[in-house]
Amino acid sequence: MFDKQHTIKAPVTVSGVGLHTGVQATMTFCPAPVNHGFKFQRIDLDGQPTVDADVDNVVDLSRGTTIEQNGARVNTVEHTLAALVGLQIDNVLIQLDGPEPPIMDGSSLPFIEALQTVGLEEQNALRNYFEIPNEIRFVDHSRGVELAALPLNDYRVTVMVDYNSPVLGSQHASLTNITQFQDDIAASRTFCFLHELEALYKSNLIKGGDLSNAIVVVDRVVSEEELGELATMLGKPKVAVKKEGILNNVDLRHKNEPARHKLLDVVGDLALVGRPLKGQILAARPGHAANVAFAKKIKKKMLEVDSSPVPQYDPSRPPVLDINQIAAVLPHRYPFLLIDKIIHLDATTVTGVKNVTMNEPFFPGHFPGNPVMPGVLQIEAMAQTGGILVLNTVPDPENYWTYFLGIENCRFRRMVKPGDTIIFKCQLISPIKRGIAKMRGQAFVNGKVVMEAEMSASIVRKDA
Repeated sequence: MFDKQHTIKAPVTVSGVGLHTGVQATMTFCPAPVNHGFKFQRIDLDGQPTVDADVDNVVDLSRGTTIEQNGARVNTVEHTLAALVGLQIDNVLIQLDGPEPPIMDGSSLPFIEALQTVGLEEQNALRNYFEIPNEIRFVDHSRGVELAALPLNDYRVTVMVDYNSPVLGSQHASLTNITQFQDDIAASRTFCFLHELEALYKSNLIKGGDLSNAIVVVDRVVSEEELGELATMLGKPKVAVKKEGILNNVDLRHKNEPARHKLLDVVGDLALVGRPLKGQILAARPGHAANVAFAKKIKKKMLEVDSSPVPQYDPSRPPVLDINQIAAVLPHRYPFLLIDKIIHLDATTVTGVKNVTMNEPFFPGHFPGNPVMPGVLQIEAMAQTGGILVLNTVPDPENYWTYFLGIENCRFRRMVKPGDTIIFKCQLISPIKRGIAKMRGQAFVNGKVVMEAEMSASIVRKDA
């Protein structure tokens, strides 16, 4: 999985009819800056309002996921979002001149192919992954639906569907690595059962549905008279049923294409959490309503973790920056390079780790027989952690120095001794202006605050 955020190198456009609205629309993917995320923009409406791809903006789940914000609504966003997640894109503005993205062939592949024509651009910021901290589960007993997210230093999705149908039966699909999405999942098309077609039409849905952009599964015997009525409904001179139970001789791209498409929908709907995920996703009989309810539970957990003052640290997981990468950014060297790894880094917050051992060069003199880490060095270690955050705002950190300007409201709460692991968390109090950064820092040992302070620092080019 990518370490850094990505956008696209240039705008790219696709056009087509919307699946449910039947409205012709043009959709343009546009490059976007760091931490922009996915946003839709209705350029056909007054003021060209934007809609964040956020689970809190979901307003309708009638055979698709619809979001609304600022008086603008966008229908059926899941296939578009799945394509972006599958390519590990983080920041895109999606301009749309209609109410619904074009359905294309009913899969995510046309979007992926369009995005690949312009290519991806790496950005100077780390991806802000949400790593599933513990099991998160959603269950709907009435429908036999169950989804779970488990901790994993990767993104994997497994889906099981069972439609009690002699045609489809029970199917499974898995995505063991996000890089497989393009080849194994993206081309899987949307589908419905024959008995659902009439209800969908009566509900004023699938106005843009066509046998070229959706699979219709025939799970019962159909008379010639019914086939004639279906042909009229679909605007076709004639429709037929293939022996495998698929309407109008459409060949499946995979034997388990319906299960793969359900996996595609899960990926697209979970994009509404708002951050790339690391975890194992298991889904039994998922649908858009369950996916969105599950995404809301994940986002709730994400907000709880983000709001907790105590950073989560799992030493078994690889760091964002190891000691060699830290040394490539900071000018400090032994014995004054005082942090061992960076475990979180985004636009406003950084978390670093310091493993305190008896081998530290300051312990022979502070204090022999009662080794205690000097408070001034705790502050220095926290300042170095904050320095990583400040230097992350420039494209060439190796060409800059960071200098202390001030320390305020510093408090030492507990002693730090050999064997302790200190977790430093620094967060910007306000945006960096004219090279001046002000941060609030805290240091934790075993979940308890040992030191805190507010720090000011300047960032200066080495050739200035």
